[in-house]
Amino acid sequence: MDEIMSRQRPATQPSALAETLRQEQSAVQAPQEAAGAPVGRDQLQEWNKTLRDYKAAKSDLDRRVQAAEDWWRLRNTRQEMKNGDTGGDPVQFHSVSGWLHNVIVSKHADAMDSYPSPSILPREMGDRAEAEMLSSIIPAVLEQNRFESVYSDATWQKLKTGTGCYKVMWDAKKLRGLGDINIQRVNILNLYWTPNIYNLQDSRMVFHVEPVDVELLEAAYPQVRGKIKGADFVQARMPDEHKGDDAKKANVVEVYYKKFDGMKDVLHYCKYVGDEVLYATENDPQARERGLYDHGRFPFVFDRLYPVEGSPCGYGFVDLCRNPQTEIDLLKTAFVKNSLAGATPRYFVREDGEVSVQDLLNLNNPVIKVSGNLGQDSIRVLDHNGLDGNYENFLQMTIQELRETSGNTETATGSSHGGATAASAIAALQEAAGKGSRDATQASYRCFSEIVDMVIELIRQFYDMPRQFRILGEYGTQKFVSYSNAGLKPQSLDPGGYRLPVFDIKVEPQRKSAYSQVTQNELALQFYHEGFFNPQMTDQALACLDMMDFDGKDDVVQKIAQNGTLAQKLIQWQQMALQLAARISPELVQGLAMQIQQDQGGAPMAAPAGGIADINLEEPLGEASNVRRARAMSQAASRPRGEA
Repeated sequence: MDEIMSRQRPATQPSALAETLRQEQSAVQAPQEAAGAPVGRDQLQEWNKTLRDYKAAKSDLDRRVQAAEDWWRLRNTRQEMKNGDTGGDPVQFHSVSGWLHNVIVSKHADAMDSYPSPSILPREMGDRAEAEMLSSIIPAVLEQNRFESVYSDATWQKLKTGTGCYKVMWDAKKLRGLGDINIQRVNILNLYWTPNIYNLQDSRMVFHVEPVDVELLEAAYPQVRGKIKGADFVQARMPDEHKGDDAKKANVVEVYYKKFDGMKDVLHYCKYVGDEVLYATENDPQARERGLYDHGRFPFVFDRLYPVEGSPCGYGFVDLCRNPQTEIDLLKTAFVKNSLAGATPRYFVREDGEVSVQDLLNLNNPVIKVSGNLGQDSIRVLDHNGLDGNYENFLQMTIQELRETSGNTETATGSSHGGATAASAIAALQEAAGKGSRDATQASYRCFSEIVDMVIELIRQFYDMPRQFRILGEYGTQKFVSYSNAGLKPQSLDPGGYRLPVFDIKVEPQRKSAYSQVTQNELALQFYHEGFFNPQMTDQALACLDMMDFDGKDDVVQKIAQNGTLAQKLIQWQQMALQLAARISPELVQGLAMQIQQDQGGAPMAAPAGGIADINLEEPLGEASNVRRARAMSQAASRPRGEA
């Protein structure tokens, strides 16, 4: 089972917490701020103060993220091209090249070539069936969330700003109120956490702030109608192409915080706008003790490119390559201006030289009239000194510096392979040149593993009802299964206590580059030509594979071992068939023996002249066919001529 194509909604009722979240997100509720409620206006005011402190501590990061977006849009120097006034001022031009842009595009392509695929492995023998089912169901959850698009967007974010951010949550509105897991990319500017921490899970609390239209907010929560005031909290925003009306929006704040109940951390959640509580788990009797999610973690996962100490975020290629990119743009700007100066003649003209400047600059006028004598000092061409090759060499050195620093060399991008033409040689060169991309991909895999782990925990908590899945099995066959979280719930043990099924997550690329595929295909063909798949060479092939290392080695070893086992069983059944034929129909032994030898690729051989007497019924069934043929030929050769 490798892919789930669709799912159906079961006719059962959701769990209590899922129903609570559904009401909070989609239905109209009365205000939750009752007398004595743990979360009220006083608590919100305290949280707002903490939020402003977190924002002030994060201001440098916000500015760096905003600048990275400008660099990505090739606005790093705010390209300007202005026409001069009637006085003939030259055009002001700033060159903006796309070398850094190309680095990010190339790295994004590398990441998408290694798009991850999860494989769930059990830690105990009894959980094998559940792990196989999860290995098929989790790709369906990711597909329903269009995770490939989410992964792509988060990868762009990671490469530009240094940090890709995911949010893994339970959305009670999905599937028409049944609810399902939701995975989103989150704008890093909308998140706030405790300063000077390295792991986001170590934060005291995490704020997620999103601007929402006031009309939509009042329609969903009538209790806040007319109570939404001007926001005293102004978020940092990305440079937008279109400016919106912020007066019609209100900041909706989601705060996640943990409380220790003596055994574990309980994750609590509150959603509010201004001084009005929209929903709070501590105000909900059904979620007050349990919290929001049983896994007790903040539902955010950060994928860092280059980590830095004291921050859960990292820095990206814009921070790494902005200096050489600036040098390239400055040099190219100088080259363009120098070329324009050389291509446009300029003149010194004496004020008393009686030369018409308008006629001089008019290229369509073949005759220029002057008054009086025209001396050599009346008009003179302004000399132009072109740039020599040293400046061009310096530009190429700067470009090469950027490419080497970012790892975006010609070999890595496929534009040059040092004269190599064989697919295996090209793949080897790209393998050596792509170490940086593979390292970044492995970091994304660790992040993806954490996302899948959260998905499993949400399935464990919320999939109380059986859900129907259509599964593509082996060779594309369809299979319909029903699945719930019954196999993930705590299981009682005979002596007492309980056990919780726990799984390991193995992440592998879903697809590989074309050169990697060609290399694997060539290796498979080489194994075939060398006879590795010949059952009679099983021992030799396994001994050779034991000294080799390549992707998919375990599968190849398993197939070769299975071929050898099947061949031995086939030999046993063939020998048994000859024995039975010798007992029941001796006349069939000759033809059957010849047919078996032809099927095995050997030369046709007549059955022993002795017929039944030469068939040893006590012979071990596992004896190799070549040994049997040698014994039969020896017996036939040693028998005297004419002997019956």
